[in-house]
Amino acid sequence: MKKPFVIERLTVEKVSPEEKSLARHEGKVIFIDNAVPGDVVDVRVFKSKKSFGMGTAIHFHSYSPIRQTPPCEHFTLCGGCQWQDIQYTHQLEFKGNIVKEAFEHVGKVQDLPAILPTVGAKETLYYRNKLNYGFSDKSIVYDDNFNNKMRYVTETGAGFHVAKDFERILDIKTCHLQAEPSNAIRNFIKAFLIENKITVHNVRRHEGWFRDMVVRMTSKGHLMVIIAYYFEDENGPKLMDALLKAFPQIDSLYYVVNHKMNDFTGDLDFHLYHGMPQIQEDLGHLTFNISPKSFFQTNSKQAKTLYDITKEYAGLTGDERVYDLYTGTGSIALYVADQAKEVFGIEYVEAAIEDAKENAKLNGINNCHFFAGDMAKELNDSFIVKHGPPDVIIADPPRAGMHGDVIEMLLKIKAPRLVYVSCNPVTQARDLQLLDAAYRVLKIQPVDMFPHTKHVENIALLELK
Repeated sequence: MKKPFVIERLTVEKVSPEEKSLARHEGKVIFIDNAVPGDVVDVRVFKSKKSFGMGTAIHFHSYSPIRQTPPCEHFTLCGGCQWQDIQYTHQLEFKGNIVKEAFEHVGKVQDLPAILPTVGAKETLYYRNKLNYGFSDKSIVYDDNFNNKMRYVTETGAGFHVAKDFERILDIKTCHLQAEPSNAIRNFIKAFLIENKITVHNVRRHEGWFRDMVVRMTSKGHLMVIIAYYFEDENGPKLMDALLKAFPQIDSLYYVVNHKMNDFTGDLDFHLYHGMPQIQEDLGHLTFNISPKSFFQTNSKQAKTLYDITKEYAGLTGDERVYDLYTGTGSIALYVADQAKEVFGIEYVEAAIEDAKENAKLNGINNCHFFAGDMAKELNDSFIVKHGPPDVIIADPPRAGMHGDVIEMLLKIKAPRLVYVSCNPVTQARDLQLLDAAYRVLKIQPVDMFPHTKHVENIALLELK
């Protein structure tokens, strides 16, 4: 297209898995930013193809009855919680529809059961136990008490990276995703950097000392803070001591020196500056040690709901051999172990397997066995012969879904029952289409782990035909 154009009075029909809303015009689907199903809007179309267009709502003739006032003053600019302007009951409905469309249009699995209503979260704000904050010397700030006008400034900002402008940070005053003292710690560090004229990292030029921070907290009241610097400097102890003085409730304080071109720190050494090397979280009948690099479900309370349903679908009686594929830190494997004869967990990340073994000892669980390796290579004929064929398989793969070789092996193993947990219904539907050669889908249960976002977890129960 050489020039955008406007389509007037479109009625927004629904939301799509790509987080945009959509309407139809002259037989073409139009994906729309900044609109809610039920809105009647004028849309400026900035991309037009034969079968679809993409645009932004520029004028509202009428607002949808399912709208609500977003609880966060940063909603219009921060892309972290895309659905804050939609009433929560309708968010759950839309998430179920996303799963339904993925299964019908991507998976095309035959004889699907009705998709069960999405299980909602009791707490829709302050539900995250981990939050990453970015810092930059270029930021976006509001004018005049959040009147939806912003300024691009060259000054220290603390908050979240901006979509399509990663160099800048949207400067956040209050985030409603994590309970206090999360906001207070972030704002304290920002003020400390400004007051002491300490440079903040610029991701384009790769200059500046302070990079980012992570806050982890648990339902047991434990608090961990992780600070990332670009290089070693005398400002480190100065900042750490000031932070501990202001927030003596910090149980575990780490720092990591990241001199790389990216923000990933999983391959770097973490240095304990103060307190406990690990914090603890309870999940149902289990207690987990969490270290700086540990993966743990971000919504602890809703994770219990997810695992309870997974355990129910596994249908364990105490005599089953269970394979937990993509076990991570072994949380699902350990959660179902009390109702299984033995559980075998496989995971690619070696550090995660070490966490799994440690948490098994912590909880006195001795019927779980964990193995580190590439799933497509580790799950083979030799593994089956050595450990015995599974009665139940639980799989919780990453967003990309399962490797083709893994699916072929599952079709070869033919476990009587398979529970597939997914954070991406699209790739899950694709995999279930392949598994349809040997399995039938009995139940489909969406679970909302991240309120006010488009993301939805989905549990599918499969039985051997």
